[in-house]
Amino acid sequence: MTYTFVKNGTLIDGNGGEPVEKAAVLLNDGKIEAVGKEVELASLQPDTKVVDADGGYILPGLFDTHVHMMFQKAEMQKTLETPFSMRFYQAMDYLKKTIDIGITSVRDAGFTDVGVKQAIEEGLIAGPRMQVSINPLTITGGHGDSWMRSGIDVTNVTYPSMPDAICDGPDQVHKKVREMLRAGADIIKVHATGGVLSPTDHPEFTQFSQEELEIIVREASFRNGVKVMAHAQGSEGIKNAVRAGIHSIEHGIYLDDEAIELMLKHGTYLVPTLLAPVSVLELAETTNDMPAYAVEKSKEVAEIHKNSVAKAHRAGVKIAMGTDAGVMPHGTNLRELGLMCEIGMTPMEALQATTKVAAECMGWDNKLGTLETGKVADLIITKTNPLTDIRSLENKENITTVIKDGQLVKQNTVKTTVRI
Repeated sequence: MTYTFVKNGTLIDGNGGEPVEKAAVLLNDGKIEAVGKEVELASLQPDTKVVDADGGYILPGLFDTHVHMMFQKAEMQKTLETPFSMRFYQAMDYLKKTIDIGITSVRDAGFTDVGVKQAIEEGLIAGPRMQVSINPLTITGGHGDSWMRSGIDVTNVTYPSMPDAICDGPDQVHKKVREMLRAGADIIKVHATGGVLSPTDHPEFTQFSQEELEIIVREASFRNGVKVMAHAQGSEGIKNAVRAGIHSIEHGIYLDDEAIELMLKHGTYLVPTLLAPVSVLELAETTNDMPAYAVEKSKEVAEIHKNSVAKAHRAGVKIAMGTDAGVMPHGTNLRELGLMCEIGMTPMEALQATTKVAAECMGWDNKLGTLETGKVADLIITKTNPLTDIRSLENKENITTVIKDGQLVKQNTVKTTVRI
């Protein structure tokens, strides 16, 4: 048995209770064996590795429930000139940047194939554990259809493990869900409305009929209860998705009272991605990476988005942290927590959205999301107190240690010793 004793820190365990000072966590063979006061866990086993938190803060491994690990927005010319295979090598860098800021689990919302997930699981590359959706379902001309009016399809690359996702009508919807599941999808992603970054639609445009969305949910559930996540920004599309039984609403820009009531009734999660429109506007100021239509739509929705999420939070909708990473640079994900606090969440609520609630959203709450006996040994150590300065997490240097599955994957200044 391999023991690791994490000591000399303040414990924020993800459950929302008061932090525990002078705390420790005992890890054994990739699992949490004990959590509590350091003095109570002081009787270590022989040959125990000791990780000294050095007065820092011990938290569960973090989650991002909406990422795109196989791309990062770049200037169109560069995108067109870059060989396709480069995407896999670039993804290795994106994955490393993600786990280095303490995100040990992600839900990929599109364009990452199952081989990337497998490479992480087999230890070939470093990165967070993943759920993948393969290719998000979309209608012809909808969000996710990257066909431009020039006749060029700029980004929609398909290959054996990345089936084409455009589908129109019940019959095609049936088939595309089955193709994504065949390709290894852990979750099905569907574009229920238009979007900010798509060239030929608007966030309020509704995509797919109620019948089509219900088919998607039903077909996914036949495969061992696979859930469906929906890009849904306009109010009618959101309501269609919730009524159809979709598990989580991504973005939720135009949430009206009826949509919120439906989400509460159905227990639907909201993944706000507040950082996405903010990042589009920031990139537009400094680069030529963002097309004019995306900039204009981001300006239009930015405040509406914040107000909608704030209203949902006040009503008690379950909120899980997600960023749309890839729209903004990977490794900047934790800016989302500060934005969540700006719309009314407390720092503790933002942390829980990034740990416990996110784990629940991904169906992993039985093994991850909180620091409790028997759970998987994912934890991070921060130099600063996120409850008093949530934005301190935006500086990756303040994430001093990352442990995933009991293995040390990042260590800055924290002292590690072996007790013999």
